[in-house]
Amino acid sequence: MHTAYDVAVAGVVACSASYYSAGYDQVIGWAMALTLLFRRRWPMAVLGAASALALLQYVLAVVPDVAQAGAPTGYDMAVLVAMVSVVTHARAMWQVYTAGAVVVAGVVLVFGGVGSLFAPRAASMDFVSFVAFLGICVAMWLTAVVLRTRRLYAVGLEEKAAVEERERRHLAQLAAAEERAEIARELHDVVAHSLAVMILQADAVGYVLKTDPDRAGTALQTIAATGRDALEDMHRIVRVLRAGRAPGDGEEEGAELGDGRRRASLAGLETLVERARTAGLLVTLTVHGDRDRLPTADQLTVFRVVQECLTNALRHAGPGAEVAVTLSCEEDVVHIEVSDDGGGRPGAPAPAGAEGVAGGGHGLVGMRERVEVSGGRFTAGPRLGAGWRVEADLPAKAGAAT
Repeated sequence: MHTAYDVAVAGVVACSASYYSAGYDQVIGWAMALTLLFRRRWPMAVLGAASALALLQYVLAVVPDVAQAGAPTGYDMAVLVAMVSVVTHARAMWQVYTAGAVVVAGVVLVFGGVGSLFAPRAASMDFVSFVAFLGICVAMWLTAVVLRTRRLYAVGLEEKAAVEERERRHLAQLAAAEERAEIARELHDVVAHSLAVMILQADAVGYVLKTDPDRAGTALQTIAATGRDALEDMHRIVRVLRAGRAPGDGEEEGAELGDGRRRASLAGLETLVERARTAGLLVTLTVHGDRDRLPTADQLTVFRVVQECLTNALRHAGPGAEVAVTLSCEEDVVHIEVSDDGGGRPGAPAPAGAEGVAGGGHGLVGMRERVEVSGGRFTAGPRLGAGWRVEADLPAKAGAAT
């Protein structure tokens, strides 16, 4: 489309040159028309070439017997077209002002008294004509400047819209990644803990089914209760996926879900510890301060950290291990510490996820992510001799749960 328009403009200039009988007039006019074909790619070069050809035409006007020597010709419009091209397409502002200065200088040369220096036979035009032609050129320059400003403004809006769109996509990707990580942590905590308890209880049933039916019945009840809780947690996660929010968002502490199902909070911490005891761990729970004042998100974080630590102890320290769980709810920080003695077996394997400190599993990685998302600090490592210790500090947020 642009090419066809440029060819049309060049054709108009060439046709204008064809009306002149003087050979050099026609050649100069056709040369100006030819230069206009490249005005978008090299606007300053085209303006320079058109101005030089116009000056050449003016100087050659001193040839004897040439009527209206030095007067402007129709194909001189190529200079104005080249000026408009510079103003609208040039990148630097100095080129815009240079284009205007070149045209003004040409008007002064042709219509002012300076013309007598180059074309003595040319009759100088009156002041009114000088002002009229100068006004036309200035008006065209100002119009081109306005067009340039509007074009740059439109380009700026397009670039801004493109940047905003990229930012929106980037933020959406970050939000999706954060949600996936949160859901992955929830799935890992629910499935890993529940399966660990159920597997250990099922193994215990196989040993005591004939010798201690009462204990076997208790273990089966624990398996059933753990399975139901895990299923409820899975339902909650599925509901979160459908609702499009992160687990724990908009939930009130200590309350039940709309369908009567439970949600993970510190109200179930004793139940969690009791099931670990039923699975064979010797767990002691110590709570300092008012844990009920913690927001829902912090309660969920604390609950999942303790749950994962007990799961690791069950899987790697083994039944009979002593586990100490300490929760300190101070004014400005919530401190969590879970340590085990490795079941009395020095050199016990590290808990699942411990290799995540250097890259590997998901247990400690998930706990670390939970704590760091809440703005806290997380550390984990082996104790002297045997066993493992996990510590986490969460900043106490103002405003208790309602």
